[in-house]
Amino acid sequence: MSEPEQEKMNLGTFLMSVHPGKAVQIEQCYDSRNEQLSQPQIILYCDDDMCKANMWFDCVHGWDQSEIDECRPVSLLYQCRHCKSSSRWFGLLVTPSSNYLTTVLKLGEQPPFGPHTPARVISLVGNNRELFLKGRAAEAHGLGIGAFTYYRRVVENEWQRFIGEAIKVAKKLNLQTKDLEAAKDERQFDKAVKIVKDAIPQVLLIDGHNPMALLYKMLSKGVHELTDDQCLDLAKHIRVILVDFAERVTEALRERQELGESLTKLFQSDKPQEPSVGDSQERPAE
Repeated sequence: MSEPEQEKMNLGTFLMSVHPGKAVQIEQCYDSRNEQLSQPQIILYCDDDMCKANMWFDCVHGWDQSEIDECRPVSLLYQCRHCKSSSRWFGLLVTPSSNYLTTVLKLGEQPPFGPHTPARVISLVGNNRELFLKGRAAEAHGLGIGAFTYYRRVVENEWQRFIGEAIKVAKKLNLQTKDLEAAKDERQFDKAVKIVKDAIPQVLLIDGHNPMALLYKMLSKGVHELTDDQCLDLAKHIRVILVDFAERVTEALRERQELGESLTKLFQSDKPQEPSVGDSQERPAE
């Protein structure tokens, strides 16, 4: 039986999307002008206070060797184009191969590989912050069973807290919270999901779907019956749902607060101004 064909991609996509420990065949890996490893511009999340967003990163230190006929380690250092402060280091093992392809193994990167984790998500998972970060690390390294298990434990431990956040939003929107309160008092997640079927505020729905039902659906899969790749896919789905839910809660509460502040200022501006002491006195005759 022939071995499966190795995945192919360009170097920029490889640097941005592949976890350490994985080897990929890279197309057009070398700059044809000088036969050195290409240094593509890439997009990464910059956590500097000046940025706090996905930004362009440029390679500021690359491979300075022109020999491309042997396997060798390569070090690349990238820097944020905007703030010139944040950087990302990549360690690679480059092996030239035939058909104008180069096999590149990502040895590691610093800061660690993985999607940016918003602070609001860390706040959402409460006391299970460490478990969530371990799940994120496992996901970043392609360890599907580990990532799924960690994220599953987080949801199992904190689903009542998630419903509590939905209650805060419902109260801010002056919505009925009876079913949400009953679900929060439940001890079994499956029963709570049935109770909140139609009670989650519309602003918290993810493409029209109840986030609690989506999470429960992810958790209903038995880890023993899934491959590592299947577990990795489920882990990613759980993380995406948690991130989206946390963002929706934050935005809903913020918008309601801003609306309240605006109305307060509007009503205050409509009130007749009481004359000051100086205005009430008659002006002296000239």
